[in-house]
Amino acid sequence: MSPNKTPPAPTVPTAIKSREEAVAGEGVEHATFASGCFWGTEHLFSKHYSHLPQFKAESGYTGGDVNTPSYRQVCSGSTGHAEAVQLTYQKGSVGYGELVEFFYRTHDPTTVNRQGPDRGSQYRSAIFFHSPEQEQVAKQVTKEVQEKYLKNKPIVTEIAPISKWWAGEDYHQQYLDNNPGGYECPTHQFYW
Repeated sequence: MSPNKTPPAPTVPTAIKSREEAVAGEGVEHATFASGCFWGTEHLFSKHYSHLPQFKAESGYTGGDVNTPSYRQVCSGSTGHAEAVQLTYQKGSVGYGELVEFFYRTHDPTTVNRQGPDRGSQYRSAIFFHSPEQEQVAKQVTKEVQEKYLKNKPIVTEIAPISKWWAGEDYHQQYLDNNPGGYECPTHQFYW
């Protein structure tokens, strides 16, 4: 796995508050994000958050209507799924708002069904929330990022409840760690 790097400090009020109020508790939480090709999304989150207790970042598919989708099916754009990453971490070890801001700062949330050269609904920008609290935080952070960083470019990120999660095939997991010269979407970078 890539060497761990310190995640950048949150910059919008809800993300800052979530970091300040994070208190580790019992059990695990999940956060699920789609921001184009899942290899780069997983790589960025793992590089900056793998220090969290019980951390796992899994590439997979959600948001569609086909059972047990394959990579080929999802890539065809016919299943409705997004390539996504599901994070698992000890409850309260990180603020959810911080993760949402990190998601926004590492891709372009203003393009519909596209990240860089990757086109199709499977590459859409999406936050799949696991609770009403996550939905509320996702919407508030979205509003704050829009106002602070993207005033003239509307955010088109889908905010939707998590549907059935399908883990991607084994060769997709930690893909860029296992294939250092592998394809990474050029939009997966820090924008602020």
